[in-house]
Amino acid sequence: MASQFLRRVLEPPAYGWSRDGALYKPSTREIMSHWLSRMNLFSTRKNWLPVTNWVWTLALSPFLVLFVTKYFSWGKLGIGFLYAMGALGTVNIVWLHRYCTHQAFTFSHPFYRFIIRNLTIRLVPEEIYVVSHHVHHAYTEEPGDPYNAHCGRLYCLLAGELHQPIARDLSAEDYERVVAMVRHTGVVPNTYAQYQTWGSVCHPARLYAHFALNWAFWYGAFYLMGGHGLACAIFGVSALWAIGIRDFNYDAHGCGKDKRRDGDDFNRKDLSINQLFAGTVSGEWHNNHHAFPGGVRSGFMWWQLDTAYGLILLVKLFGGISSMRDFKSRFLEKYVKPYEEAKKAGAATGDTVAASAAADDDEATELPGIPDLPAQH
Repeated sequence: MASQFLRRVLEPPAYGWSRDGALYKPSTREIMSHWLSRMNLFSTRKNWLPVTNWVWTLALSPFLVLFVTKYFSWGKLGIGFLYAMGALGTVNIVWLHRYCTHQAFTFSHPFYRFIIRNLTIRLVPEEIYVVSHHVHHAYTEEPGDPYNAHCGRLYCLLAGELHQPIARDLSAEDYERVVAMVRHTGVVPNTYAQYQTWGSVCHPARLYAHFALNWAFWYGAFYLMGGHGLACAIFGVSALWAIGIRDFNYDAHGCGKDKRRDGDDFNRKDLSINQLFAGTVSGEWHNNHHAFPGGVRSGFMWWQLDTAYGLILLVKLFGGISSMRDFKSRFLEKYVKPYEEAKKAGAATGDTVAASAAADDDEATELPGIPDLPAQH
């Protein structure tokens, strides 16, 4: 049931996911034509959420211009860079990735959820990320994957508008299933009648009010710490993360090529790879994550720093987390141990451990958060 539901939950692009049963790679012209149609609020108000993806990203531009032209200093630039790559990356991995999508842990009280949700500048609506990311894991690098690396960088870069929004013609039953996928995040959902008007789970008034209040709070906090110069540096340089997150999956799946390394990328079910920079600054060791997506950490090896896991442990220390799932011991047992034994025997390759990890396939591809309700057509 969940598989059938995920096949229809996202709005298909104008050029389709496949043709003649095979993945279809659209041309640049097809991608841009479809993107422009999604940016047209005059054609339908249901385009509001795709447009919003760029509204908040482009809203960072004035801060960047002010910083460069009026407040520039190398020190503030460094702080802005660390915030964008480290703070935004880590918090969003904890919030959007490990909690909202995979529910790798549970909060002990809504207060802690509110804190983590607003711990950094808000830029990505939960709805856009969560639903499409479930589909990505269900159909990785297959037709229907909303950011399929085989279809090119532009296909992934504009996926937030082209492929990630939910379908606009869901039945009442399917819409309730989508609502159930994001209800734990604190999103106040539209009624089904409102969904038919806006084409989304979240209401534009609530989302814009939430983001505006979040930005006002953090600009004020940064201003008190270091004046307009620091606030503009942090807000302006955060555009790097806002753009980079769009490009991440393309690079993290080898740009559609097999760039997996023996002894590093143990999961061989897809082209995902562990990247040193992304893993170090945010805890997103992507190949490890695809091996065990439902886990509270992806930095399984001793040298893989996982700042997101560190933040989760800190919240747990303060009593904010009541339960979590950790697959490190299973990863080491099913992947690393067989590889090291094969290496000693002189026959170790990344595929050597694939068969030994088969017993974990069900758990490794587990997609918590998808309610198993009767599908209606």
